Amino acid sequence: MKMHVLGSIALVTFTSPILFAASPPSPTKEIGVNLALRDPAVKPGDDFEEHANGAWRKTTEIPADRSSVGVSFEVFQKAEKRNADLIKEAGAGKPAAGSPQRMIADYYAAYMDTAGIEKRGLAPLKERLAKIAEIKSKTDLARALGQQLRADVDPLNATNFWTENLLGLFITQALGDPSHTVPYFLQGGLGMPDREYYLSPKPEMQKLREAYQTYIGELLKLAGNSEPAANVERIMTLELKIASAHLDRTTSEDVHKANNVWSVAELSSNAPGLEWNTFLSAAGLDQQKTFIIWQPDAIKGLSALVGSEPIEIWRDWLTFHTLNQSAPFLPKAYDELRFGFYGKTLQGTPQQRDRWKRAITNVNADLGDAVGKIYVGKYFPASSKKELQDMVKNLLTAFERRVDGLEWMAPATKAQAKAKIKTLRVGVGYPETWRDYKGLVIRPDDPVGNAWRASEWEYRHQLAKFGKGIDHDEWWMTPQTVNAVNLPLQNALNFPAAILEPPYFNPKADAAANYGSIGAIIGHEVSHSFDNTGAEFNAAGKLENWWTPEDQVHFKEASKRLVEQYDAYEVLPGVHVSGEQTLGENIADVAGLAAAYDAYKLSLGGKALPVVDGLTGDQRFFLAFAQSWRDKVREAALRQQIVVDGHAPARERAQTVRNLDPWYDAYEVKAGDKLYLAPEARVRIW
Repeated sequence: MKMHVLGSIALVTFTSPILFAASPPSPTKEIGVNLALRDPAVKPGDDFEEHANGAWRKTTEIPADRSSVGVSFEVFQKAEKRNADLIKEAGAGKPAAGSPQRMIADYYAAYMDTAGIEKRGLAPLKERLAKIAEIKSKTDLARALGQQLRADVDPLNATNFWTENLLGLFITQALGDPSHTVPYFLQGGLGMPDREYYLSPKPEMQKLREAYQTYIGELLKLAGNSEPAANVERIMTLELKIASAHLDRTTSEDVHKANNVWSVAELSSNAPGLEWNTFLSAAGLDQQKTFIIWQPDAIKGLSALVGSEPIEIWRDWLTFHTLNQSAPFLPKAYDELRFGFYGKTLQGTPQQRDRWKRAITNVNADLGDAVGKIYVGKYFPASSKKELQDMVKNLLTAFERRVDGLEWMAPATKAQAKAKIKTLRVGVGYPETWRDYKGLVIRPDDPVGNAWRASEWEYRHQLAKFGKGIDHDEWWMTPQTVNAVNLPLQNALNFPAAILEPPYFNPKADAAANYGSIGAIIGHEVSHSFDNTGAEFNAAGKLENWWTPEDQVHFKEASKRLVEQYDAYEVLPGVHVSGEQTLGENIADVAGLAAAYDAYKLSLGGKALPVVDGLTGDQRFFLAFAQSWRDKVREAALRQQIVVDGHAPARERAQTVRNLDPWYDAYEVKAGDKLYLAPEARVRIW
């Protein structure tokens, strides 16, 4: 999930264990699960996900323009339709110039003006490509690399290391001193998703490398390049060297290896090759005294390549990536060529999404708060916000009680964990403070320029954080985003309005379904504060060890058993989940589901939900959890996920239930069933 900084909110801090009861059992309440999705022929103890979703999977086809289909897509479609209506309404009535409605309408109109885009051709890139051609020296190159730097990378989010800029930049609180905002430098420079795509000897990776080279050549030829074959070889050779300098994904996620504070002088002495002073000045970072270097060896290697590789090769590389990044806003031939590689080849998606849908995606990416403010005003009632806040309070209470009940954890460690819970900032639905996008110029006839200016505006917004107080309530997602996030440095959570919809959250459903679905999602995000990365941060967001040595050993041993559990999942012949790469998400799934179950019980106030359609409340709770992960994915996309994603595939995430004792009781799972784990083998971390 790529995150953009989008605003701030005065979030609520919950400090007392007040319990909020769910609505009492009522004949008017829906059960919140779909019994028709199940495959009753599959024993729950053999494959709970297939039992919950097997009939759905057999009859469901992945849309031609998607790499997968499932619950998140169903909810996304609802948000997409709403966004389309909002954008249409924004253009009605001739809104005033500079108003949010006018900016939304003009951005959308420019993207949809295919006739104008075809007529302009490559003209919007003429000046930028000319500047690349004028690069004659290492000083010119450093200046060009600095000018294209953008702050859109979150190093704590595993899916975000892929950036076509040579360096990634993240601007946020310092790991060791969260009272100050600092710039982070990260590895970048690749056109494919990960170093493994360049370095792996697997035959399927070799085929993707060949396809990538073909794409580079066709794109350059389309743009009028006189020697595309020679340029392809030079670009690919350079990117192979860049990939060789990169750290692998698992190493990159080790936050303890990331807190490397370098001064400007140390940038030059530790990572020679790039003219750092020129680069920093062009990037607007020349007033910064220190930088956090997330992957020192990678930054050293990338800087060395700037110094060692010929200027003409870097010009080729910059030219290709300028065309590649701009292709969605260029004539159809460029757009379809890019989709042919990134969509068809990498994801296995046969058909590109309708242009109006892609237009909405881009409007939301660049004007997210402008759309979001209108979105929540129409589609997120105060009653839903209140009910979700009550659920959050129950989840936090349940998690705190789980901490109290840990026999293996020392009192000192428990006190630190409970302090994190009490100070956790939880945003539900939307931020209270919205961006006004003042100074951003959006034109109805300039889609390339709109995207560039929006990117530049966002970058300046990020740079403006330096020297100011920390906004602890900053939001990282738009309200119309179907997702959720934990922010370790802020000790905060964001739950956007768009994910708070059926079947994740249904105000008409009973507690079993809502706690099994959105409750588990809330629990998951809370638990990220205590996963293998989040547990390294204290209540103030500082990277600090607050564990006793004995407690840390126990935590790591339990984590190791979870790694082994997920390593055993074979998602395709010979293709296994990486338990180490997905560890943080798997910890959050296990702990979050356990906390959600406890919160569900707390919400009932000692009562029991009735049996409905032969299912007890507990059975519906676990069924809702598994059905919230129903998913069908194309093989190419699944292979890419295994390489680059920190999340296990949805089918395996649904099997998290095998670590919870109540699931065994609810579905009478016995020894001999394929998912059965002996009590001592069930992973209990929190």
